[in-house]
Amino acid sequence: MRLFNRLIHPMLLAAVLGLPLGAGWGLGAARADLAGPYLAARTATLDGDYREAANYYGQALLGDPGNAFLQESELIALVGMDDMTTAKTFAATMDISREKGSPIAALVQIATMTEAGEFDALQKRVAEGINGGTLLDGLVQGWAYYGMGQMSEARAAFDALAKQDPTMAVFGAYHKALALAAVGDFETADKIFAGDAGVELRPTRRGVIAHAQILSQLERDADAMALIDKVFGPELDPALAGLRADLAAGKTVPFTAVTSPADGMSEVFFTLASALSNELPEAITLVYARLAVDLRPDHIDALLLTASLLDQQRQFDLSTAVYAKVPQDDPSFTAAELGRANALGQAGKVDAKIEVLTALTRARPDLVAIWVELGDAQRQLERYKEALAAYDKAVSLLGDPAPEQWFVYFARGIAEERLKQWDNAEKDFRLALKLNPDQPQVLNYLGYSFVERGQNLDEALDMIQRAATAQPEAGYILDSLGWAEFRLGRYADAVGNMEKAIEQMPVDSLVNDHLGDVYWAVGRKREAEFQWRRALSFGPETEADAARIRAKLEKGLDQVLIDEKQPPLKSTDAD
Repeated sequence: MRLFNRLIHPMLLAAVLGLPLGAGWGLGAARADLAGPYLAARTATLDGDYREAANYYGQALLGDPGNAFLQESELIALVGMDDMTTAKTFAATMDISREKGSPIAALVQIATMTEAGEFDALQKRVAEGINGGTLLDGLVQGWAYYGMGQMSEARAAFDALAKQDPTMAVFGAYHKALALAAVGDFETADKIFAGDAGVELRPTRRGVIAHAQILSQLERDADAMALIDKVFGPELDPALAGLRADLAAGKTVPFTAVTSPADGMSEVFFTLASALSNELPEAITLVYARLAVDLRPDHIDALLLTASLLDQQRQFDLSTAVYAKVPQDDPSFTAAELGRANALGQAGKVDAKIEVLTALTRARPDLVAIWVELGDAQRQLERYKEALAAYDKAVSLLGDPAPEQWFVYFARGIAEERLKQWDNAEKDFRLALKLNPDQPQVLNYLGYSFVERGQNLDEALDMIQRAATAQPEAGYILDSLGWAEFRLGRYADAVGNMEKAIEQMPVDSLVNDHLGDVYWAVGRKREAEFQWRRALSFGPETEADAARIRAKLEKGLDQVLIDEKQPPLKSTDAD
C-alpha cells in the first residue's frame, strides 16, 4: 500500500468508483437535472461499459463543464474505450497541477508530449509539478532526459528514485538499465540486471528477455540461455522459445526492448500497469495499459494485458478488437487468437469464435488446445458430429493419456453420448475417471447417464454421491443425486436432495420437472402439479419434454408411465 499511495491520488480512485471528494469533486453544486445522466454514467462505470459512461458523463458535463470529478470520469471512459484522439484533446484542457490537478489528464498529456517529441517541455512540466505521483515523476523525467540526449541527467533521475524511497529503487534501476542498453552501454546494463549495481531486480518476463538480448550483444549467448533456463525452465512460451532457439543457433539477438524515447515511456506505463494490476480497480490499470499501447503499438505484452483487463470487465467487444491487433508473425499470435476466440464466445458470438478457431487449426494443426477449444465451441452449438471430429483430432495428438488430459476424453465422451455412441462414450468417461478419479463433473455425468439408461444404478448412485460430496452446493449435481434416488425408489431421500437442487436452480425447467415427479411419488400431488407448471413456464429443452409434462398434468405420472410401458412407481424406502 505504500507504493500505491505514492502512485495514485485519491481523486483518481474516486473517479473510477464514483465517490465525490471535496469542492468540485461531486455534484453537490450541480443542477438537479444532471442527476439522470450522472446516475446512468455511474451505473455504466460500475459495469465497465466505457462507451455508455463516456456518453452520459459527456451529457452531464454540458450542464457543469467545470466539474473536476465529471472531467476525470469522462477521461477515464474515453481512454477505456480507446478513443485516444478525443481523450488527448479533452485532457489538454484539464488542470494537471500537483495536488489539485487531474492524475489521468497528467498521464494522457505525458503521452501526447512524448508522441510530439516535446521532451524539453515535458521535463520542465514535470519539474514544475504534476499530479502523477513520485514514481511516475522520476521515471518520466528519466526518459524525457533520454529523449533530449542527456544521458547523465537521465541516469541521475532514475537514481534519485532510490534516494526518495527505497521501495522505488528497483523501478529506477530497471529503467536505467533499459536506457543504458538503448544507447549501447550493454556492460553497465548487464551489471544492473545481474544485481551487481546494488539493487536486486525481480526477474520478470520482459526483464529476462531484455537481459538475454543484452547478453547476446555482449557475445554471451550461453549465459543468456542459462538465464532463460534458470527462470522459466524447459516449458517456454513461443516468444521465449524462439529467443532461446536463436541463441542456441549462435545468432546475435538485437536489443529491441527499447529503441526510442517513446518505447521507454511506453515501458513506464506498462511497468505501472503491471505493478498496479493486483491492487486497483481494472479501470485505472487499463488507463496505463492503453497508454503503453498508444505509445508503442507493437508492445505485445501491453496489448495482452489490455485485452485481459477488458475480459475481466466483460467488455468482450473491446477486448476482441485488442486481441486482433497482435500481428500474425508475432510469436504470441496464437495466444492472442485463442483469447479473441474466447472473448467472441463470451459475447455470444459462437459462430465467429468457430471461424477464428478453424483458421487457427489450419495455421497450427499441431496444437491440442486449439482442437479442444474448437470441439467445445461446436458442442456449445449442439453440433456434436463436428465436435467429435475436433476431439478425435485432439486425442490423436496427445499420445499416452496423462492425468491433466482428463477433460479431452470427458468432452469427447459427451459428444459421443449425444450422438448415441454409448459404448465409445462410456469408455471415454471411464478413462477420464481413471486419469482423475474424483472429478465431480465426470462422476456426475456418467452417473446420471447410467440413471437415465436404467443401468448400473447402484454404481451410478455412488458416483453421484461422491460428486455431491466434492461440490455440495452444485445444483445440477444435487438434481442428479435426487433423480438417482428417485429411480431407485428412495423417494423420501429424493425429496430432500431435489428441494436443495431447486434452491440452487429455481428457474431450471428440468429440475422443476424432476421435483414434480418426486413429489408425485410421495403423494404430494398438488405440489407436483405446481412444479410441472413451473417447468413448462421455464421452457423445456425439447417439444417432446414439454408434451410429456403436459401429459403428466392431464392424467398424472402413473398413467404416463403406463402409456410409456415403463415400470410403475415402487418405493424402496422401507428397505
